[in-house]
Amino acid sequence: MGLTRVPGLLFGGDYNPEQWPEQVWAEDVRLMAEAGVNLATVAVFSWSRLEPREGEYDFAWLDRVIDLLHEHGVAVDLATATATPPPWLVREHPSVMPVDANGTRLEFGSRQGYCPSSPIFRAHTVQLARAMAERYKDHPALAMWHISNEYADHTVECFCEESAADFRKFLEKRYGGIDGLNAAWGTSCWGQHYTSFDQVEPPRKAPGPVNPSQLVDWRRFCSDALLACFNAEKAVLREVTPDVPVTTNFMSILHSLDYWAWAEAEDVVSDDAYPDPADPSSHVAIALSYDLMRSLRQRPWLLLESAPSAVSWRDVNAPKPPGMMRLHSLQALAHGSDGVMFFQWRQAKYGPEKFHSAMLPHGGVSTRGWQETLQLGASLKDLAEIAGTTTRAEVALVLDWDSWWGLEAPESMPSQRLKLKELLLSWYRPLHARGIAVDLTPPGRDLSGYKLVIAPNLYMCTPEQVKSLEAAQKLVVGPFSGVVDAADQVHDGGAPGPLRDLLGITVDEPWPLPDGAEQRTSMGTARTWAEWIRVTDAEVLARYEGGDLDGRPAVTRRGHVTYLSCLLDDLTPFLDGLTPVADVPEGVEATRRQNYLFLLNHTAEPARVTLREPGFDLLTQTDRQGEIELAPRDAVVLRIEGDQ
Repeated sequence: MGLTRVPGLLFGGDYNPEQWPEQVWAEDVRLMAEAGVNLATVAVFSWSRLEPREGEYDFAWLDRVIDLLHEHGVAVDLATATATPPPWLVREHPSVMPVDANGTRLEFGSRQGYCPSSPIFRAHTVQLARAMAERYKDHPALAMWHISNEYADHTVECFCEESAADFRKFLEKRYGGIDGLNAAWGTSCWGQHYTSFDQVEPPRKAPGPVNPSQLVDWRRFCSDALLACFNAEKAVLREVTPDVPVTTNFMSILHSLDYWAWAEAEDVVSDDAYPDPADPSSHVAIALSYDLMRSLRQRPWLLLESAPSAVSWRDVNAPKPPGMMRLHSLQALAHGSDGVMFFQWRQAKYGPEKFHSAMLPHGGVSTRGWQETLQLGASLKDLAEIAGTTTRAEVALVLDWDSWWGLEAPESMPSQRLKLKELLLSWYRPLHARGIAVDLTPPGRDLSGYKLVIAPNLYMCTPEQVKSLEAAQKLVVGPFSGVVDAADQVHDGGAPGPLRDLLGITVDEPWPLPDGAEQRTSMGTARTWAEWIRVTDAEVLARYEGGDLDGRPAVTRRGHVTYLSCLLDDLTPFLDGLTPVADVPEGVEATRRQNYLFLLNHTAEPARVTLREPGFDLLTQTDRQGEIELAPRDAVVLRIEGDQ
């Protein structure tokens, strides 16, 4: 059994029939069948149509849509329609709308207009979810539930009084009493000592920098508040339809939500991904996010939204050139997705997304876009056998949201230039270029099965996390790690705190580099960050050369653990002993998914690859061996005999 009861790979997109006259629906389902579509996401933004007045439901049109899809062999990823509250709810209960940090209540007229802590909003979402579940629980088309949509896309936080009260409950549960909060937040600094939780407010706009410990707790709270919205709907769906899987669509590597916690609440991890066609390196960053999706539950996931061509929200919305729609789709499969879904099925006639591309463009079946939809549908049928297969990675990258939130707290750090996504990518790029499979992991997982574990940054680090890191066969730790505890307070003795014995060094002082500055080392050039460190029980692998740090240790090793006190341009010396899945030229991606080898040419030029072992090309249904040529933006998917 795959992600849903639908066999093979999933293929389809967001379907918005309420935007079109009913006579168009028949053409839609006919063309879906022609393209090989087997799953449609329905009713994402339909609350105002399904419940035009409080407690008054109009399911008749949706009944006809779902029946029509089912008659043409298309299953339904049915949204609970709660992504945007209807106008009547907002006008009758203005408090459901979010308030920004300046105290302004936002107006209705976009999407995701809600306060996550609003009991009125939550009650109405649960009520609608129950009505949907009771209505469609026995419908044979129902394959999966889709709760809300892209949490934290527009509404990340709310600063209203309801959110403030909810925040206080969160803090009281976390710290027990006000003394615990004062100790954790260090409120003796700047005269912020509290005597009651009633005095605590969200971090609204203030005269100067806000307490960074408060900001970290606020980020934790906001992630949990949105998760509570998801779980409230999920509980109803589980009660009424216990065997139907539940998802909500993630947004790649998103700062706002702790996806480790969120993924535990999902049956199916799903993601929305929109790499920029104008960026020739965008396939690398999106591959990293795909590997996160696969790693969240360590099993296949689903690409629930992507763009067939151009999006509608960048300053310049470049289209995807011929072949890129298929290439990007196959990349998601290579990294563990069990399907390819798009926003959207039919290109909109009006609204903010009328220029966002679709599987069926404005010009209809005579367009290049439609022909590429047909080609992709055929390719996915040829690749059906890969559904359910997994990836075995040699390398793990450590990602911790608490640490990320602490690292990027505004106005309180030695440098605002340390960005966790870029630190992750600095390691991922050379691994991706070499065709080395990578998992992402929270610091608390069992890491003993990986040949190499890399923690690009663990600004916030606890003794419990260190115990997990100690089990790694080989460990690399990046700079500015082990600095603070879970309350964002500096560890006794300074960095690297609980990592001190493991690394065999101490950090005397951070040495951030000005923009554009370089710091030479005996292992190459460093930028952005350096540190004045002292070695206590480690071997020096590289030293700084020139400047104020001249001669001081830059890279050290203690046993199986390496510490980099700077951000080096070239990290390949630390990747020895790993096994690439194939030798490929620049711009060609090689990824192994169990016994299937994906070769993806992301360049606009032909590329040649010499295969290490013969295989059967599923896309051309031919045997391939020796040297093969990949056309521009083309792919080869080989079945290799024997498991990975």
